[in-house]
Amino acid sequence: WKAVEDSLSVDATKLFYRRLFERYPSVRPMFGDSDMDGQAEKLYKTLGVAVRYLDDVEGLIPVLEEMGEKHARDYGAVRGHYDAVGECLLWTLETGLGEKWTPEVADAWKWVYGVVSSTMAGAGDAATTTTAGGSSGGES
Repeated sequence: WKAVEDSLSVDATKLFYRRLFERYPSVRPMFGDSDMDGQAEKLYKTLGVAVRYLDDVEGLIPVLEEMGEKHARDYGAVRGHYDAVGECLLWTLETGLGEKWTPEVADAWKWVYGVVSSTMAGAGDAATTTTAGGSSGGES
């Protein structure tokens, strides 16, 4: 995170959203009339919080679960969206960090995002299945 914090700013998250909407235009409507500058700031802060919690992953899990439930219920996020976000996030980090993007940094960020995405997607799946009527299931 230190390399990212020192090299990138909230502008990197703006680059991320541009990339996301270029590669996956179907997700753009999920953001409606959102202030994308504000959204970029929130993403930057969220990434920082996630990284700071890495010494306490058990403390991070409930936060991620709550976020996953909210994203599924309020915004219609499904498991596949997390793959798109991961691809664009890693691209943004690699682009922004340049030569500081080493195999070790890449592996660390893939692991971090794996924890974030699997936890949020799982909580979102559970929330929408429960909302859809329990075990009747809801495939994403």
